[in-house]
Amino acid sequence: MIIIGEKISVIAKRVREAMNNRDKGPIQELAEAQWKAGAHYIDVNIGPAEEKGEELMQWMVETIQEKVQAPLCLDTTNASALEAGLKAHNNEWGRPIINSTSNDPERFVMLELAAKYKCEIIALTVGKGGLPADAEERCAIAAEIMARAGEYGVPLEDIYLDPLILQVCTTQDQALHALKAVRMFRELNDPPMKTVVGLSNISNGVPKEMRSLIDRTYLTLLMYEGLTAAIMNPLDRELMNVMKTTDVFLGNTLYAHSYLEM
Repeated sequence: MIIIGEKISVIAKRVREAMNNRDKGPIQELAEAQWKAGAHYIDVNIGPAEEKGEELMQWMVETIQEKVQAPLCLDTTNASALEAGLKAHNNEWGRPIINSTSNDPERFVMLELAAKYKCEIIALTVGKGGLPADAEERCAIAAEIMARAGEYGVPLEDIYLDPLILQVCTTQDQALHALKAVRMFRELNDPPMKTVVGLSNISNGVPKEMRSLIDRTYLTLLMYEGLTAAIMNPLDRELMNVMKTTDVFLGNTLYAHSYLEM
């Protein structure tokens, strides 16, 4: 399964301060730690970045790729900042991912950028009207996004459909709807559509000591339904071990006594 390391986010105080001070150290340390722990991509979440967003995203991309030879997942609602990041991205180590478009007209510009820079893109199955009620509504939104992507010139194989994971402590029924949506998304196309989730959303709001347990249990269920990728914490060793073990049971990895070290 593809792992997108989630730790470089403006939400985290240490990261936010490093961004504001243009301090490379904490950013590069987190990027390198996630990469060495097994992340295939590093997520770079700078938030709305309404002031100096272009310069910030360019600095973030160059700072991370100066230390880590990995592609990045660029996360901001600022289209100009996103484009600055795409221009700065070193594609020698893989194409970047845009995080994200949706069924909201304000997010259609992200499809334009995905087509222009020939990169991959995450599509949240949500529209301007609010959260989807169930798996079927998520699939209807996904179909609309897929059709629109074709109009913009984005190949379906470059899209990751995201069912929008909600916190289990307040919307418990949505956990099952999202699982079902992952399975249904794969059936929307041949070859199957790629899927992705923001895994830690499921445990938002629960006691800190329970978060890892909830994340890793839910990840196992998602993988059984065919999940392609997850934005998650690769520094959580128990979570990574559960993911690797699930891959063994699903036949995605050959069993060896050393499989946890692979």
